[in-house]
Amino acid sequence: QVQLVESGGGLVPAGGSLRLSCAASGRTVSNYAMGWFRQAPGKEREFVAAISWTGGMTDYADSVKGRFTISRDNAKNTVYLQMNSLKPEDTAVYYCAADRTYGSRRSRDGYDYWGQGTQVTVSS
Repeated sequence: QVQLVESGGGLVPAGGSLRLSCAASGRTVSNYAMGWFRQAPGKEREFVAAISWTGGMTDYADSVKGRFTISRDNAKNTVYLQMNSLKPEDTAVYYCAADRTYGSRRSRDGYDYWGQGTQVTVSS
């Protein structure tokens, strides 16, 4: 079993930055692809970013490309999401997730483990 715990969310003005962390425990996630998703009130959970188990491949939703950066430190069993130039429409609960394969990275159904989420609120 893998437990994922997100942190780093909060309230930030538009144009600001936040860095989310996702710490894994229970077993190593160094051989898992990792993803970030978000869910705004009344909306479906949507893909934000993903990273392969080596960190050599990344993928981003068009809405965050150029503003968000996903990275990982396998020695620390931790994945990060650096969010810059935040917009009010980025407001959501952000979830990290672990997937045995990178190929299904954009699909919620492909992920095996999920964290509880961390709230990000961007004020206008």
